[in-house]
Amino acid sequence: MKTLYLDCGMGAAGDMLSAALLELMPDPDSFLRELNGLGIPGVRYVRESDEKCGITGTHLSVRVYGRSEEEHTHSDHEHEHQHRHDYEHHDHHDHTYEHHEHTHTHQAEASGGAGDGSLQYFRRHHRSLHQVERLVRDLHLPGSVEADVLAVYQSIAEAESAVHGVEVEEIHFHEVGSRDAIADVTAVCLLLSRLAPDEIVASPIHVGSGQVECAHGILPVPAPATAHLLKGIPIYSGGIQGELCTPTGAALLRHFVTRFGEMPVMQVNAVGYGMGRKDFERANCVRALWGERPEDVEPLLELSCNVDDMTAEEIAFAMDRLFEGGAREVYTAPINMKKSRLGTLLRVLCLERDRDAMLRLLFRHTSTLGVREAVMRRYTLARSKDTSQTPYGPVRYKTAEGWGTVRRKIEYEDLARIAREQGISIAQARAVVERVLGG
Repeated sequence: MKTLYLDCGMGAAGDMLSAALLELMPDPDSFLRELNGLGIPGVRYVRESDEKCGITGTHLSVRVYGRSEEEHTHSDHEHEHQHRHDYEHHDHHDHTYEHHEHTHTHQAEASGGAGDGSLQYFRRHHRSLHQVERLVRDLHLPGSVEADVLAVYQSIAEAESAVHGVEVEEIHFHEVGSRDAIADVTAVCLLLSRLAPDEIVASPIHVGSGQVECAHGILPVPAPATAHLLKGIPIYSGGIQGELCTPTGAALLRHFVTRFGEMPVMQVNAVGYGMGRKDFERANCVRALWGERPEDVEPLLELSCNVDDMTAEEIAFAMDRLFEGGAREVYTAPINMKKSRLGTLLRVLCLERDRDAMLRLLFRHTSTLGVREAVMRRYTLARSKDTSQTPYGPVRYKTAEGWGTVRRKIEYEDLARIAREQGISIAQARAVVERVLGG
């Protein structure tokens, strides 16, 4: 199973994810040329080598009309300061200010990106979801990649809608609507389409701490939209001051990651380091590990509880409901409880995605007041079913192999049929069939 593991111990941003994934590509330069051939207006991707805490990796810089995001941000700060000064001095109304910004927009488009006006436009222009969708559709991406890009932006719009209390159609993106952000999202979606992992696992996400300055003002870390996107995902602060996980990074992880947790048992074939722009006491990067996970290693949860006031029939009924609900295994064991009361230990093995369903069934169909959980791995043999024609009719059997072992088990019903027809025992029927099958 092709597995991608994302180490988000220093958060995640669109450029960090795209850079880490780019390092996993067999021919990064060729893929970079493909990115630059997409035709995002004014955008050029530049692959740069970077070093953090002695580790060498890649920073995928997105330049809009020749300027990087850091240069845009600096220009925006000076431009916004001048606008505020003019606004206060001339006592302009809001409509006048918006019209003035629109004039910059028009001039930037007309000039083809020449001059400061175009640079300020690409950072200050607020795009609606419809405008983002139109820009993305003009790129003529593969259908699945376009769908991923639009789904990521839809999730960001829904998060902004929930935070600001307005309809999705009224949301206007600020930072995440800029062309460098669109370029980051597009790059990640296209890279994952080419890598085509069977599963993507990510570590809990380090979000940072403190405050961040954005278009709406100074906000706590994680920013409200980021926090909304990270609902249901394991995150932590870790004490580093600054925004480590951006809304774009959160949306991409939410859309693509199969599950969050520790790195699975896997054979690592490639490692990519996507570097962030800032320097911290820890290496500011997303690490991507690419490899193979054995099909026969299955992560499972063990849910268990003790009961001492249920009849055997009630326990059997509960076990049937748990199997029907998707449990991989359900079994019991006799135990001694407090005051030497005889009780029953009920254990359920299930996949992580089935946890909530199993918990509901346990509380509904048993008398327990609490359920314990343990995470474990189950090592299994690969199984297959076959049917062979024999002088005694068709015989079905299961084959299990792996870990240096091959086993075959003939279906009981077929053995019983042969034993009845031939007037022999089950053991004799098994011996006869195994000789025919060559076992």
